[in-house]
Amino acid sequence: MRHDILSDVLSAIKNADSVGKKEISVPASKLVKEVLMIFQKNGYVGNFELVEDKRGNIFKIQLFGKINNCGSIRPRFSVKADEFEKYERRFLPASDIGLLIVSTSHGVITFKEAKEKSIGGKLLAFIY
Repeated sequence: MRHDILSDVLSAIKNADSVGKKEISVPASKLVKEVLMIFQKNGYVGNFELVEDKRGNIFKIQLFGKINNCGSIRPRFSVKADEFEKYERRFLPASDIGLLIVSTSHGVITFKEAKEKSIGGKLLAFIY
């Protein structure tokens, strides 16, 4: 029984990438799609496609082998626009390395875009 699909997907991606797999199948949801689009835009994963089957939809994702670590942030911390540095130090290894993914009123975006737009939100995930 799955309670947090995003956590399951990110741990599956991290494990598959660490053993050198080139493709992985993970459960699909709208939030997972948004996060994967951010990963793809920043060059961490390749193309992904939605495969519909009778039990539930899945994403097939191409992996490049560029992920050192990724994971879901639990609990989902609320962050103001000027507080990103605190969480950047906590979850990322160094400044300008990796991404924090934030759910905002403008959609799911990276923390850099949220800083530029001066908006806060809820932390969802990190990757580097």
